[in-house]
Amino acid sequence: MTKLLPILVLFASLSLSGFAIADDMKAKSTDYMPSLITATPLEGRQLAILMVRKTVGAIQRDDKIKHAVRDNYEDDPMMLMRAVELVNAEFAIIAIANDYWR
Repeated sequence: MTKLLPILVLFASLSLSGFAIADDMKAKSTDYMPSLITATPLEGRQLAILMVRKTVGAIQRDDKIKHAVRDNYEDDPMMLMRAVELVNAEFAIIAIANDYWR
């Protein structure tokens, strides 16, 4: 019986930490983009920027690496232009979804 108690405590703590991790993942996966429909083109552009940022964040999860790449933008304007191209592509999709705000 004395050996059973530590095993039960360990099992309970692992189970509770699993719930905490699941809650954390659920909080991080909230729908930041419930719709592509926006009231104005400016809101559409802001959504496009958010979409690109979230995509990069989903692909590159290491904050140190993300910040290191940001430092490279200062020295390589072509990297910044490529980021702009991604925002433009997302914005085009949003504009189509909004019938070009007509």
